[in-house]
Amino acid sequence: MKTLRDVEVGDSATVVRLKGEGALKRRLMDMGFTKGCSVYVRKVAPLGDPVEVTIRGYELSVRKDDAENIEVE
Repeated sequence: MKTLRDVEVGDSATVVRLKGEGALKRRLMDMGFTKGCSVYVRKVAPLGDPVEVTIRGYELSVRKDDAENIEVE
């Protein structure tokens, strides 16, 4: 399955599901990552971490480790 980490800069994706358990999953949901929402990858830091995305009308930076827990299509 494709994750948010695999999405190229300038592309959009739709969240399919969140991997992980407990606090990690809750934190991702609190940031706005829920099933069916659209995510646009704005840019990636020079060393690849973090990834800056636009979700639900606001900009957010996500670590690569967290981005691997967000499955998209």
